[in-house]
Amino acid sequence: MRLPLRLLLALIIAAALTGCGFHLRGAGSSNLPYKTMYIALPDTADVNIWLQRYIKASGSTTIVDDGKAAEAIFQQISDNRLKSILSVNARGRVSEYRLQLTYTFRIVNQKGQVLVPSNEVALTRDVSYDDSNILAKEIEENLLWRDMTNDLVNQIMRRLSIVKPKNPDTEEDDE
Repeated sequence: MRLPLRLLLALIIAAALTGCGFHLRGAGSSNLPYKTMYIALPDTADVNIWLQRYIKASGSTTIVDDGKAAEAIFQQISDNRLKSILSVNARGRVSEYRLQLTYTFRIVNQKGQVLVPSNEVALTRDVSYDDSNILAKEIEENLLWRDMTNDLVNQIMRRLSIVKPKNPDTEEDDE
């Protein structure tokens, strides 16, 4: 008798979650308003690799190899990564670092007209440091940089899926 009761309870919870509009946040939830996109970054750039994965996973936009064939061109304006000392111990040795990532991008069309104006994403992570575990702390720092890049691309995808691109042709007529 317990198994049918548990099954019934699971079905009720599933129906309630489905009915309230709950869905997991992920790459599939961000449809971009462009049919084709060109990413103007080197092929080996981490942001390019992650961005292509997320765009391909969304399924609504095709990535092209030539900017002339793209409806939208993703351009990186700046990518600043900074590691600064956050705190020191009583002996004057570093005990914490702050990792800061500031990334600015925009979307233009083939004519160079701005579709999405400059957007800045700023991320910060704090990492403890112990000079007796240098190798482990270096690995931890590299993992944090990777996590920040992943978070950066998530934020870029959310912003691009929410922002309504402006039509540069109609704005030129107004001027």
